[in-house]
This record gives sequence, structure tokens and C-alpha cells, in this order.
Amino acid sequence: MLFHYHFWTPYVEKTENFYTSLGFRVTQRIGRYQGEFRNYNPPLSWADFREKGIQFRIIEMKKGAVNLTCGYGKRPKFDHIGFLVTEPEYQGIIGRAREMNFTIHANNRRTFIGIPFGFRIELQRNRDAVETVDSPIRLKQLKLISERDGLQSTLTRLFGEANVPVTVVKGEKTTLASATLGGLRIDNKPDPNGVLLIKYQF
Repeated sequence: MLFHYHFWTPYVEKTENFYTSLGFRVTQRIGRYQGEFRNYNPPLSWADFREKGIQFRIIEMKKGAVNLTCGYGKRPKFDHIGFLVTEPEYQGIIGRAREMNFTIHANNRRTFIGIPFGFRIELQRNRDAVETVDSPIRLKQLKLISERDGLQSTLTRLFGEANVPVTVVKGEKTTLASATLGGLRIDNKPDPNGVLLIKYQF
């Protein structure tokens, strides 16, 4: 199940505010201040730390079966997408990733697969990554722009199925162009990093 995407951005506060205005709940903020990483989780708000110049490594937001994260970067940069998978799905994907000679970085929380298209794929087996798996609020489709040919067929082979909920168009810069979400009232507008949010039509 597609559930996640991550951006690096200079618009960290704006990105958080954009998604919280859609009903997302901030569950984690970790930032670097005076050389140390610290938590700035709710109930702390931006009024408590805005003037400190904190460089946020991650801000996590959840709603339903969707998990979104961002962290500070000098310019908007798409980093990865994430799939919530069962153990059998995980083993199958990892086996195919090895056959395709992709890099694999795993820890207790998640696994990243490095693919040669300028972004990573996260595999997540922990159901607490989302509020609830059964929610109607979910990522239905992502549209990616890729500088290189072959991304669509690579995803099909990696996941072992033709209906991976990601479409790909060719472009000059690899990035996430749009996200189609079900169960949310949204007005088909872009977030601060240029990701167009589209309301899912049944």
C-alpha cells in the first residue's frame, strides 16, 4: 500500500501548515539546535521555537493511512516514496531488488531501496507508521517526473505487478509532480514544494 512521500525543503513551516490545514496531525519534529538534535514535538508549536533557527531533520505528519514527512533543505528536493507492506510482500520485493542489484539499507524501523532514478523507495512493515491502515484517507496515486527512461518498467518489475499506483512522465528533473488522495476535501492545489494535490474521484 502506497502511504508516504518525503521532501527536503526551505519551506518547512509552510509545508507543515499546509498539511495541517488539511487535517494532518504533527506526530514528530526533530531538529538540530546548537549542534545537537532535539525533539520539538507537539504540544510545542512554531511560536515556541521559530526564532531559534532550528534546522529540522524531520517533521512527520499523519492522517488516516497517509504519512508525510519533510526536512530542511536549501531548495525543494524530492527524496523518497514509501509503501506499507506485509512480510511476504517485503520478502518478495527485497528478493527482486537483490536480483536487480539495487542497494538495500535496512534497520528495525524501515528499509530503503536505492534505485538509479534519483530517489529512494521505502518499505515499511510497522503499522504504526499510519494512524489506521483501514482508513478511507489514503494515497491513491503518485505522478513522478523522471529524467531517465525505464522507471515505470523498473517499478513494475520490483513490485512484481503491473498496477503499481505510480505513473511516470519524462521530464528534465526527477521529482514528485502530484499526489492523488482519497477521503480528503482538497481543492487540487500545490503544496509549498510544488506537489499538486488532487482529490480522488470515484
